[in-house]
Amino acid sequence: PSVHLVFESHRADIMGVVTGKFTTELRGTGRVFGIKFRPGMFQPTFGNATAELTDQVWPIERLFGQAGLDLRDALATEADEDRCASLAEAFLLPRLPARDTTAERVRDAVERIATDRTIIRVEQVTELLQLSLRPLQRTFQKYVGVSPKWVIQRYRLHEAAEQLAREAQTDLTELALQLGYFDQAHFARDFKRLVGTSPRAYAKMTRTGG
Repeated sequence: PSVHLVFESHRADIMGVVTGKFTTELRGTGRVFGIKFRPGMFQPTFGNATAELTDQVWPIERLFGQAGLDLRDALATEADEDRCASLAEAFLLPRLPARDTTAERVRDAVERIATDRTIIRVEQVTELLQLSLRPLQRTFQKYVGVSPKWVIQRYRLHEAAEQLAREAQTDLTELALQLGYFDQAHFARDFKRLVGTSPRAYAKMTRTGG
């Protein structure tokens, strides 16, 4: 659940967290340069709740003005990748706000959710951050842009997709329970919303190369 700055040809966008399935069609030749912010860490620069950017694409000048357009133009004409990184750093470093310890704690919590498969309930995150439910939800909306439940679900569903692609025989009911679902139907619904197809169809597609 990250915010990205994306530079492609002569356009530059701020892309918030995308909550659904999406596709991008690429044609011809070109290059994309991207800056990925760790979860929660764009908010101090943005200033507002990151939820305002969720499922949104903003032109870079909406936040950074002419300076953002200047960076866009500089990156469009620079062929060397290391030089592009240096240009991006020179742009961002002077704009870094004061240290935000809440952002850092949220970042660490999200990255813990990403790697700890035993985290399947929001209550576990309330314990992790020592916040009650409502303050936790508000904090995630401000810093991450989505709810803690969405973050948990997204990471566990990614793991489910990996398991379905890797293991020929997967008990979907057991997998759903492992992910914290009460039944297979809810798991299948959420999986399809994320991936675009049912768990069974996805397993068949990945194993046949379809």
